[in-house]
Amino acid sequence: MPKTKPARPSKRRGVSQRLLTKPTFVLPGIAILLLVIVSLFPSFFAGLFGHGDPYYADLAYSQDGPSPGHPFGFDLQGRDIWANVIYGTRTSIAVGLTATILAVAIAVVLGTAAGYKAGLIDSLITRLTEVFLGFPFLLAAIVVLNSMSQRNVWSVSLVLGIFGWPAMARLVRATVRQVCQLDYVMAARVLGLPSWRIVTRHVLPNAITPVLILATIEIGVVIVAESSLTYLGVGLQQPTISWGLQIAAGSRNFQTAPHMLIFSSAFLTVTVLAIICLGEALRSTLDPKRLA
Repeated sequence: MPKTKPARPSKRRGVSQRLLTKPTFVLPGIAILLLVIVSLFPSFFAGLFGHGDPYYADLAYSQDGPSPGHPFGFDLQGRDIWANVIYGTRTSIAVGLTATILAVAIAVVLGTAAGYKAGLIDSLITRLTEVFLGFPFLLAAIVVLNSMSQRNVWSVSLVLGIFGWPAMARLVRATVRQVCQLDYVMAARVLGLPSWRIVTRHVLPNAITPVLILATIEIGVVIVAESSLTYLGVGLQQPTISWGLQIAAGSRNFQTAPHMLIFSSAFLTVTVLAIICLGEALRSTLDPKRLA
């Protein structure tokens, strides 16, 4: 019987193996997975210590430090900081994901239209992108949010998503233009396939990877932006539980109760660093030059 050659590992499997051997991918991935689990089941994790109710306040414990059953201590109102930090995880991740998904959706639609259709459509979308890029991200968000009477997770995510798409749209446009020059796309055009089928079957699947990598990093940027806006008083409002609100309260009482600032800031720092490290690991591994 003729000998059969061993099957070559697929490119996707090779990429997965390289990622799983990178500490810069595995460690941030584990941290993000734990944070996602915490955000999905905050009542369980908040109840591991103390009563687990982030809204329950007892002024008798105002600004008390860490103690048995309350590892992070209490805030100015006598609320358990552990429970507030846990519930703040859900808020920050919800804002980061919602705003990034909205920004990616806008970027993919506009960037694909600009990259696939040259001429007037490309010019209009390019000018629109430049207009949005002309506004500083945080400054534009401050102006819009300051005019809103109610600022919750959805309204803040909407504003951050609307102003967060231009850079990704430019990347989509450039990537789509490169893919459109490939032989199989040109052959599909010659065969007379509808544009929507060419875009969905041939263009987007081969152009979306760089955008998804940038979107991963964008989640961390959005979380920092939300916390910064909330700290400045134009982001999330009470009774929403947010790391930004906790950091703002902790900074005002840092000299008398430093624990009010340390733990919420630590969670924010670890979350953002993990997301950015994960995005950088993906970018270095999925670089088209390395996959060639």
